[in-house]
Amino acid sequence: MTRTVTRAGQPLPEGRDYDVTVIGAGVVGTAIARELARHRVRTALVEASDDIGNGTSKANTAILHTGFDAVPGSLEARLVREGQRRLAVYAAGTGIPVERVGALLVAWDQEQLDSLPGLLTKAESNGYHAARLLDASRLAELEPHLGPGALGALEIPDESVICPWTTPLAFATQAVLAGVHLHLDCRVTAIETGTEPGTGIHTLTTTRGPLRTRGLINAAGLHADEIDRLLGHDAFTVTPRRGQLIVYDKLARDLVRHILLPVPTAAGKGVLVAPTVFGNVLLGPTAEELDDKAATESTEDGIALLREKGRRILPRLIDEEVTAVYAGLRAATGREDYRIKDYPELRYVAVGGIRSTGLTASMAIAAHVTDLLARTGLDLGAPVELPPVTMPPLGEAADRRPYLDAGLIAADPAYGTVVCHCERVTEGEIRDALDSVLPPCSVEGLARRTRAGNGRCQGYYCGARLRALTGGTRT
Repeated sequence: MTRTVTRAGQPLPEGRDYDVTVIGAGVVGTAIARELARHRVRTALVEASDDIGNGTSKANTAILHTGFDAVPGSLEARLVREGQRRLAVYAAGTGIPVERVGALLVAWDQEQLDSLPGLLTKAESNGYHAARLLDASRLAELEPHLGPGALGALEIPDESVICPWTTPLAFATQAVLAGVHLHLDCRVTAIETGTEPGTGIHTLTTTRGPLRTRGLINAAGLHADEIDRLLGHDAFTVTPRRGQLIVYDKLARDLVRHILLPVPTAAGKGVLVAPTVFGNVLLGPTAEELDDKAATESTEDGIALLREKGRRILPRLIDEEVTAVYAGLRAATGREDYRIKDYPELRYVAVGGIRSTGLTASMAIAAHVTDLLARTGLDLGAPVELPPVTMPPLGEAADRRPYLDAGLIAADPAYGTVVCHCERVTEGEIRDALDSVLPPCSVEGLARRTRAGNGRCQGYYCGARLRALTGGTRT
């Protein structure tokens, strides 16, 4: 089947008629496109930016959740629980880096300690039965560098960390290989729907021309409410919630063994300390309600708050070298559940309010949305197997990163030529990314595919070489 990926400056395919169009190529949108690729329907995935996973999906805490603390009985609780199982299996089969490090929900005062049994009961209500209460002495054994004053914890042994970049890339790659058309730099500005219920055609006006589609799925993340209103609905409003984070150097990795979680509040899960699959340590996020859906800058106050919180959780961490700071926006809608709703008369499914658990739940959301779409009367046909994909080994715990593989280097010396010394990324890996099904169009996109430039020097040493290798693509 012909692969189609189009970008700004390239014409959209002739005809531009699809059975289903998915708006938004974050982790949820790409998962939905991948699920639809299993069915014999002509599918398009349209994305306003120049790359997949370029919004909320690229800047999160990268945790593969168990769903232990979701609202029991909610749609989110069910889809997170199912999604965790699906994604763990998928990651193992495709090479997406995952580390099962476990989590500790740490109580710092008596009120928090008293709430832990209730959280244990909540976990069990959500079908998670491996959690257990720990006293202060056992907690100190598990995390010897924890700050003074911790009174106990709830242990969640199956919480994991995952690569947030490789996951949507794997979904999108598999979808494109199976025939999904991916149109980047393609912002939807208007939608016109035929007047006959259940049989009308949606005409999408985009910044690259019109597209026609029978079925429509809105997975636009922060902009899902805007797309919903283009169809005449006013079911929810997205309020961006900014989360700022600090990434500490790999030398800090030995300070923490688990994901260290605070007791959650109504504003979110609070500031955590977590290892990453890349060997760093993460501190964050903040939770700031904003009006600006583009406000992804870090602030002095936000970083100061994180350092204050981090000093209590893991005092020695604050003296470690900082590799990077970043901020992401989460799509809060004022309700503690996903906003997924089907409109059969329009053959339309809105997928809104997908918060920090969206990465974990993505594959289950995709299956749920596909079922809803089928109920609108669109014949999807029987599912088929997808072409297999194997993602590059980005995780620090990978059995054999290319720069360590003598056999690989002997066969192709480019894998022995290190370009980014901080992250030990080779010329061969960069070449593979540029020759891939979904090549990057910027140095930032290359970093998400290879880790090049993401180390402690932040591209100071390798930046010029990376720009040369990518043909001077924009940053």
